[in-house]
Amino acid sequence: MNKHDETTGPSDAQQITLRGPAELADALPYLMGFHPNDSVVMVALHGGRGRFGGRLRLGIPREPEEWAPVADQLAQSLIAGSERRDSRPDAIVVFLCQDPAEGESAPQVMERLRPLAQRLRTACGALDVPVLEALCISDGRYWSYCCPDDRCCPAEGNPLALPGTTVMAAAAAYAGVQVRGSLRDMEARLMPWESAAAQEQERALDSAGAVLVSRILDADGRGEVAAETLTLARDLMERLGNAPAAGSADADSGDDGLIAPYEAAAVILGLQDRETRDRAAEWMEGREAGAALRLWRALARRCVGPYVEHAAAPLTLAAWVSWSTGDEAGARVALGLALRADPDYTFAQLLHQACNQGLDPETLRRCLRGERVLRDGQGSDNASRRHSGRSAERRTGSRPARTPAGKRKGGAANRPSPGAASRPGSTVSRGRARDTRRLGRRGARSRD
Repeated sequence: MNKHDETTGPSDAQQITLRGPAELADALPYLMGFHPNDSVVMVALHGGRGRFGGRLRLGIPREPEEWAPVADQLAQSLIAGSERRDSRPDAIVVFLCQDPAEGESAPQVMERLRPLAQRLRTACGALDVPVLEALCISDGRYWSYCCPDDRCCPAEGNPLALPGTTVMAAAAAYAGVQVRGSLRDMEARLMPWESAAAQEQERALDSAGAVLVSRILDADGRGEVAAETLTLARDLMERLGNAPAAGSADADSGDDGLIAPYEAAAVILGLQDRETRDRAAEWMEGREAGAALRLWRALARRCVGPYVEHAAAPLTLAAWVSWSTGDEAGARVALGLALRADPDYTFAQLLHQACNQGLDPETLRRCLRGERVLRDGQGSDNASRRHSGRSAERRTGSRPARTPAGKRKGGAANRPSPGAASRPGSTVSRGRARDTRRLGRRGARSRD
């Protein structure tokens, strides 16, 4: 589960008045930019008129034993983050969004989650910030945990308004804010393949690892692999850029068909090198950004089987391009998956923290533009690699060596990571050793 401090939604310049639980429930997708299924969402309110402030999303913990500590952490995070960006919230609105499991009804979901709602209300109250409203949204209906009146909040719940018919929908359309389906739909575009093609891709990754490991471990070979990776990625971006843009999950299959398994494997493994990844992050604006985003999404889908941890690199690059081009909701979804694949991935942690603190991506864009200009002016691959290595060391911290996902019990995908963005880092050299060890283990396995 991954925490997100959302700031998407209609601009502050446009005044919108929401009255009551019904309009709050209908406004949620527009506040987030998507329908946050299986999520706890907390929204800070400021001032006497309840101006919307910071937004925080977390996957609902599966185990009720986790609810109390998670509630405390969420309350602290939202309030502290609001104080850093703006001011202390005057109130908070809580949403619990989850559809019924098989054999379960929506009212049963509401009752099952009632203790979590109470934990959140208590945690916020303990910090002297009241919860103005707590809503459960399930199967097209909503319930209020704060209203005891059955006349307005019946046991069977109230139906949500039809999409596009509310005041918030009209204001969002005027402001150009779009709701891009559910969180599940957005994540599906970035998730590893589970089709028969996944086996072919895994074999390609095994074969590429067996060839690349010895070259990466060699000082000269490592630079050659980096150059080859960036050249191939450039070629794939040009190929994708000349094809129709993929505007939906179904259209992503067109991008998948343009990339051969061996090509995807070579770029995925090459991006495990920090310097190579930092160079790839320079493709962040203009025509390059659109093609790069399509490539990073496609590569994330190719990180199949034991290579799920390798998805952290393309997912974080996808998040960076999304954030750089103004798609903050898309960036946070990609960052959530990156930290789920590898909770210790420093670049994802830093971007996540920067988004949560409301920083301007232009600061990092200027840095990357400067490095690109300096490297082009040097005209020396060796000098550029040294400079890129120094800049990567400045921007990233160290990380401990970790066992590959395929060898580790439980897997990174099953571990909660509510505070991943605030974890301290470690040295780049140790991180590089971790990448080559990871590739080495996979390469050795493929040769056995």
